[in-house]
Amino acid sequence: MSDRPLMPIATAVWLIDNTSLSFDQIADFCALHPLQVKGIADGDVGAGVRGIDPITTHQLTREEIEKAQADETYRLKLSKPKTIVADKPRKGPKYTPVSKRQNRPDAIAWMVRNHPEVSDAQIAKLLGTTKTTIQSVRDRTHWNSSNIQPQDPVGLGLCTQVDLDTVVRKAAAKRAKLQPAQQPEGESLKPAEDTTAPTAPEPSESADKMGEVDLSKVFANLSGDDKEG
Repeated sequence: MSDRPLMPIATAVWLIDNTSLSFDQIADFCALHPLQVKGIADGDVGAGVRGIDPITTHQLTREEIEKAQADETYRLKLSKPKTIVADKPRKGPKYTPVSKRQNRPDAIAWMVRNHPEVSDAQIAKLLGTTKTTIQSVRDRTHWNSSNIQPQDPVGLGLCTQVDLDTVVRKAAAKRAKLQPAQQPEGESLKPAEDTTAPTAPEPSESADKMGEVDLSKVFANLSGDDKEG
């Protein structure tokens, strides 16, 4: 059988001690050889191993054991867990269908041109390619450089828009974190006294007096001129 219980020898010990199952039935369930089961029963194999109850570990039901005990030709079936947890996907290069692999260089060229902030490692993971291929596209040493046309990887079906946006956002955040904000070069603001227009001085009393006209003198001069005439 393909499925086997946890700790098969310990399970076999318990089944030998607590059931009337045949050696063949126990061997089939525990994925052991019948001679191994006989050796366990004789104390030649697994001496000192403590038996494990497959019922309490939810690997067998009591009804299943009773059914097998009533029919020596019946083979025990491992109980399936009610909740099956999916295996965590293995980390590795992204798989790309063969029909789309020829479009990778176009997508790489698009990423290099439009998103220089994205690292080669991020591009490799996004498009399922290698750093060597990315570098060859970047420095135009790729064997098919003359035919490479930058194209959006989303349109080529090499990644989703969500994946692309996530990579670009992470790359931008990393660059902003590594590069401290720089002050723009140029002239600094001038002091207020340099940019404020000078205040005109208040006129002095002497200037006011100079600006006043003595009317008596003016008329005196006019009357003198009339007499001479």
